Amino acid sequence: MNRDSIDLGSDRIPGLFRRYLIPTLLGMLAICAVTATDGIFVGRGIGSDALAAVNICIAPTMVMMGVFLMLGVGCSVVSSIHLASGNVKAARLNVTQAIVCATSVTLVFLLLTLSSVSFTGHLLGSSDLLMPLVSEYMPWIFVCCMFQGWSGIGLFIVRLDGSPKYAMWCNVIPGLLNIVLDYVFIFPFNMGLRGAAVATCISCAAGGFMALYYLGFLASSLRFIRIKLSLKSLSLSLRNLGYQCKIGISALLGEATMGVLMMTGNLVFMHYMGEDGVGAFSIACYYCPFAFMVGNAIAQSAQPIISFNYGKENFARVGLTEKLAIYSALGCGALVTASFILLPGQMVSLFLDSGLHTAQIAINGFPLFSVAFIFFIFNLTAIGYFQSVERIVPSIVFALLRGLIFLVPAFILLPIILGKNAIWLALGVSEFLTSLSITGFYLYHRFRAKDAR
Repeated sequence: MNRDSIDLGSDRIPGLFRRYLIPTLLGMLAICAVTATDGIFVGRGIGSDALAAVNICIAPTMVMMGVFLMLGVGCSVVSSIHLASGNVKAARLNVTQAIVCATSVTLVFLLLTLSSVSFTGHLLGSSDLLMPLVSEYMPWIFVCCMFQGWSGIGLFIVRLDGSPKYAMWCNVIPGLLNIVLDYVFIFPFNMGLRGAAVATCISCAAGGFMALYYLGFLASSLRFIRIKLSLKSLSLSLRNLGYQCKIGISALLGEATMGVLMMTGNLVFMHYMGEDGVGAFSIACYYCPFAFMVGNAIAQSAQPIISFNYGKENFARVGLTEKLAIYSALGCGALVTASFILLPGQMVSLFLDSGLHTAQIAINGFPLFSVAFIFFIFNLTAIGYFQSVERIVPSIVFALLRGLIFLVPAFILLPIILGKNAIWLALGVSEFLTSLSITGFYLYHRFRAKDAR
């Protein structure tokens, strides 16, 4: 195949960053557009209760995606540094270990959650009214995690191997397939919510197998390698995986933020506003991946450039790449925020008739919800930088702040202090406080460095 000509160590940083960012961003936005389209078909074809049921089921898959991101980030950073030092075999070994680990973890997840769908559904906050829809959707969407793991980790490696355009198509082709299958299964075949889940499962399988095919047959440097099964080799594999997870754990926490957002939000909205509130919140959650994927695209585009040059000790190129990433994050965050403030009615009406009570809750809440997104994308980009240069402790601390320490109390306290509509501000308060913490950390270390000179 024709591979992109990329030299991470000498190409000009602006052009290099752009060559990674554009296909990565387009591919991720394609997946987001498909997710939103999926919600539109569900909302228009089945109803607001179906949207609420989907939101109940999605949170655990977000946590699993966090595990895959953790392995993908860790594997990519470690492999970048190995490539910078010329150790291709070690890089290949890390790639293979990450894919095998993701497959094993997913099998355990499926065994634990699908042994009792009803118990899992109630544990996630489903009401008895929503349980039949949850039972239709959950088994298929949880099986998707296997294919999402192969794709999620594989695309980090595909980009690092010098093929960001192939990585883009691994997102675009499954996305287009999902749109077609959603329409066919929900409307002509009248399969209901199960049809939406089957469509997603088939499209995710296409993306997963595309990534595996590349790593098995098309890769230039980072292809699969045989893993030895001796006790010593398995021990070394566990050590390597531990280090990958240590580097990438903040990515897990970042993705888990989406899971915590959905799970806590579902419980709080159900308490204050009932099923209609959960349905309204689910529409916002369909749009959240746009912001999340934009932040991820920026961080993942900068990561191979930063990690490779960090391994080469070329710190000027590292700094310039991070500066471009931060500027991109602030600009994209402003655009997403403006969309939620200016176009809430249009955004909600894609999913539900604007005259419905559920839709009105969402329309009123979107401008409040939009406060989050500038800080949201900035935080993802900044944490991605810390991962790329192996600064593990700051990346973990900031991911914990935004995903748990600030977010959960905000959901609990804001409606008590300011009224039930303040639930919509919880994510914004959490992300703003995290941005302040990151900025304070940066300024503190900058002033310390000046004093040392």
